[in-house]
Amino acid sequence: MLDHHQIAAATRIGMLTRERDTASACAQALLELGRALPLDSATLLEMDPLTGTYVQIAGIGYDAEVSEALAAEFVSTPWYKTVLRSEIPPSISEDAEDPGERYRDGWFYAERMRPAGVRDAVTGALRHHGRVVGLITLSTADPDAYDIGTRRLLASLLPALGVLADPTAHAGDLHDLPADGGASLVVADEALDIPGRLPARVLEDTEFRRLLRAFADSHGARLRLLWPVGQDWYRVTLRRHTLGTAVVRRAVLVHETPVPLPYGLSPRELEVLTRAATGQTNQAIAQALYLSPRTVHTHVEHLLRKTGAASRAQATALAVRDGLLRPTAEDIERFVERPPGG
Repeated sequence: MLDHHQIAAATRIGMLTRERDTASACAQALLELGRALPLDSATLLEMDPLTGTYVQIAGIGYDAEVSEALAAEFVSTPWYKTVLRSEIPPSISEDAEDPGERYRDGWFYAERMRPAGVRDAVTGALRHHGRVVGLITLSTADPDAYDIGTRRLLASLLPALGVLADPTAHAGDLHDLPADGGASLVVADEALDIPGRLPARVLEDTEFRRLLRAFADSHGARLRLLWPVGQDWYRVTLRRHTLGTAVVRRAVLVHETPVPLPYGLSPRELEVLTRAATGQTNQAIAQALYLSPRTVHTHVEHLLRKTGAASRAQATALAVRDGLLRPTAEDIERFVERPPGG
């Protein structure tokens, strides 16, 4: 039966999943684990979503470099596979089903853990939305410290620790973006899924990918626009985002919501409005779009009527303010929103 210290620690760890300062939350989680479970040292590692390697987010008695080196070796051992398939985290004092696979008899314990004074340890795989996102290891100089009751308690805490270890856990609800719609994180041209969100469809478009790279290179904070995928249109928001705690990467959060074109604008009228917002004259727009100046003038008249704008300047101000834009990669610098002081 759990005592009140263990119940309180488990409750506090669950509450830490709401914190946005992940590094501090992870460090506090290990302190709470120390109040609930026996440990002399502990390491909480996140899996780098790009490389698949484990990096330490927080540790007690574990140097980050040593912890990461041990994790790199540990994943090559048979016991790593045991950890991944075990619902209850196994300890090194637990007898394996196959006597020939006892953890204490293996080279990793003999060469890495026993010389450090470890007599018992337990490792659990951290998952979030079905994905392995990290590892938690507790160790102690006391033999046979991690009995079945202790390991069951740790198992009950793994989901909360998985949220803390997942670098994408809170990406989907950042920046007051709508709860619906697709979303992805893009790091160095690689798209990462966000838990609880469908992948952004606009990333299927090669031209959009060019625009996305231009936004990332601009170091802008936000860009709002409209983008077609097949016959469908999406309202898209690009946000600068920092991914990861132990390994910090510059990322772009892509959020999309399917919408009809606002104000009943046609795709061509939206294109004309976007070019007008860059400061192009009707003549310049006509040359760029291979249209006659008269046709461009007609498009301008139509979009003024549809938006209710009294002038071309008012319409372009509306386009920039509300993201009524379908920009190209070359237009990014004109429309990207900068961070304060940026």
